[in-house]
Amino acid sequence: MMPDPNDAYAACTAYAKAHYENFPVGLLVSAALRPHVHAVYCFARVSDDIADEGYADPRRPRPAGALSQEQRLAQLNAFRDEFRAWTTGAADGDTPYAWVFRPLLLTMAKFDLPHSLFHDLLSAFEQDIVKRRYANFAEVLDYCVRSANPIGRLVLLLHGYRDERRFVWSDHICTALQLANFWQDVAVDLVKDRIYLPQDEREKFTVSEAQLFALDATPGFRDLLKFQVRRTQEIFDQGKPLAASLRGLFSLEISLTWHGGTTILQKIRRQNYDTLTLRPKLTKWDALPLLAKALTNR
Repeated sequence: MMPDPNDAYAACTAYAKAHYENFPVGLLVSAALRPHVHAVYCFARVSDDIADEGYADPRRPRPAGALSQEQRLAQLNAFRDEFRAWTTGAADGDTPYAWVFRPLLLTMAKFDLPHSLFHDLLSAFEQDIVKRRYANFAEVLDYCVRSANPIGRLVLLLHGYRDERRFVWSDHICTALQLANFWQDVAVDLVKDRIYLPQDEREKFTVSEAQLFALDATPGFRDLLKFQVRRTQEIFDQGKPLAASLRGLFSLEISLTWHGGTTILQKIRRQNYDTLTLRPKLTKWDALPLLAKALTNR
């Protein structure tokens, strides 16, 4: 079924449905709210793809068609400029990403969404292009504040929650989800020449870049991952009260999200902290146990 060209949200909805497996938030929302979730999703997914797609394995020759760092930066800056034009009323309505920004502005106005949260996301995506190493955990957390936490806050705002207490709980969950993804995807990120494991902690556990790129899960690497998993679980725990403070299906969705993230950490533990040779992931067999946990513990 083709999207209705008269529906400002049609293209975003079609895009979100085509990419829905990448977006854990918004699966359990009302029909009235769903287009607004799709609008926020499209902004984040499209801009993230501009920054992230086409990376070449640094150990191999660059494939034909792979964009350079400068080209990706130029594309992301053009996206940012177009967003700024739409939010200031300077856009003429016929721009390359009008299908993203037209519905997004309607949603931003309806729910009074801060522009700053969207600019934080763009800042993080730009950082993904230019920054490949992190000196310490504070730098990693700073990235999470801009790459993950805005999504949680936007989703709370869409559901009518605007209090700082819930924002803080959401920040903990979103940061922990981002960190769990880092530890899950160490080998995947190496293909993009990215290492989110802090350099000072890698040195403490005697884990060199050469060992990482060799996919050598040394005892030091396993100890380093064990340290990261333990700290990430503590951050998850700080955000756990959020689900119980929410109403209806939104409460269930956040509980599912929390349990999904902590299950990834459990899987890392079960494979003895080796995410270099095996990527842990949720499967269809995890669905029912996760639902049971979410229903019981929310």
